[in-house]
Amino acid sequence: MPQEMPGDFNFLVRFGYGEVTKNEINSYEDQVVKDLINKETATADITLTTEEMRSIYKKMYEMNVMGMEDVAFTGSNCSKIPYNEDNWKITVDGEMKSLTWSDQHCDVTSEADQLLKLRKFIQQIVETKEAYKELPEAEGGYE
Repeated sequence: MPQEMPGDFNFLVRFGYGEVTKNEINSYEDQVVKDLINKETATADITLTTEEMRSIYKKMYEMNVMGMEDVAFTGSNCSKIPYNEDNWKITVDGEMKSLTWSDQHCDVTSEADQLLKLRKFIQQIVETKEAYKELPEAEGGYE
């Protein structure tokens, strides 16, 4: 990964519980999808600023996200429901990387933990946007 953010840097992260990964932050399309649980989903057009994208890229650079492999494997025999799952697509300098992790088997790798922290960091940025605040509240919950 280049130290400076390349012009083609973009990412998409889908996340949620188990196979219900309806939440999405998509810098390719400048859109955010919010899982409303009982009400399906709501979409907002949200463009991250260049400074926000640089701060996200810096975190990805520091964790060498493009060099990550086998982020989901822990070897644990444990299982839990519901479980978190994230699916990432990241483009950097002409290269695309796909990463998926879940905590279905209780333990997560250090790389998966880093991706979770990164996703939460991005979520915090998105949740400050006026277009996100205007989305309806979720109703209900997952078991």
